[in-house]
Amino acid sequence: MSNPLRAAIVGSTGYGGVELIRLLQHHPQVEITSVISSSSAGTPITEGFPHLHSIMTDNLDAVDIPLIQSKADVVFLATPSGVSVKLAPQFLDAGLKVIDLSGDYRLKSGEAYKTWYKHDPAEERYLQQAVYGLAEIYGTQVKGQPFISNPGCYPTATLLALWPAVERGWIDPASIIIDAKSGVSGAGRGQSLTVHYSEINENFRAYKVNKHQHIPEIEQVLSDAAGKPVNVTFTTHLVPMTRGIMTTIYGVQSEARTDQDWVRAYEEYYAGKKFVRIRPAGQWPATKEVTGSNYCDIGFAADARTGRITIISVIDNVVKGAAGQAIQNLNLMMGWDEALGLHMAPVYP
Repeated sequence: MSNPLRAAIVGSTGYGGVELIRLLQHHPQVEITSVISSSSAGTPITEGFPHLHSIMTDNLDAVDIPLIQSKADVVFLATPSGVSVKLAPQFLDAGLKVIDLSGDYRLKSGEAYKTWYKHDPAEERYLQQAVYGLAEIYGTQVKGQPFISNPGCYPTATLLALWPAVERGWIDPASIIIDAKSGVSGAGRGQSLTVHYSEINENFRAYKVNKHQHIPEIEQVLSDAAGKPVNVTFTTHLVPMTRGIMTTIYGVQSEARTDQDWVRAYEEYYAGKKFVRIRPAGQWPATKEVTGSNYCDIGFAADARTGRITIISVIDNVVKGAAGQAIQNLNLMMGWDEALGLHMAPVYP
């Protein structure tokens, strides 16, 4: 076996970072050589994550570009938005490969990024260099590229459910309504009243209605699929569970089709794609059925009475919506089997 690829993880004390650690521990071609946290440098990672006791004994490194350059070949940036804007160019200029899990390089328009994310955008040349890594759609573009922008969790569940329909003209893009729900791990590990136990337990709330920063990302990709500008209605909800996203999507069909028509079309489109599972007609996925895995499960309900289609899509937001898809993109980047290190069944119950 050749020498393993050396990986550094910036943001190792967040949920995305620690999930990268869990998954990369099982990757046969990768060795984690640096776990990095600007806020906790010098302390053992087990201080914040005791579940890693005897599994990973490393102290957290600081964000030191020359040090990381000497220890790693690829850097995962599992950072909040507004951080990768500054860090990614430094790592790229140091000759490292970069996979960014934040939203800093997903939008090709710097102005759109500034409007939705409220941060100054990256330099144009780095924005244009970043390849959007929705693996099942843009996988061929990811291959061999040194800089990948990992999609958001909501967009992953939404876009995998909608791309074939929009590209084939089976749905009126102007009619699309996306009702999305996420577990609280999507809010990160930081403390806030919104995710305080007493506030979220036995509760169910909408947030960022018509203002979520993932809206332009979804519209950017759907516009690519449709070949014309697409606007959507997108509403997010916080559910009192730890992991999982469910998107329930409504749209007007271009012509009458049955559930089986939709199932066949999507099975054909995603044939050979290991992480998209299409449910048989009359079956709809649940979040628990993908927990801990890199799968996206999709089901359909065509309504002959209204002419609408309902598409239901579920993912684990921390895996397929973040760390798992980042590793899938690493595999594509390196020319490896796309599923390398990701062969795990969902955790059930």
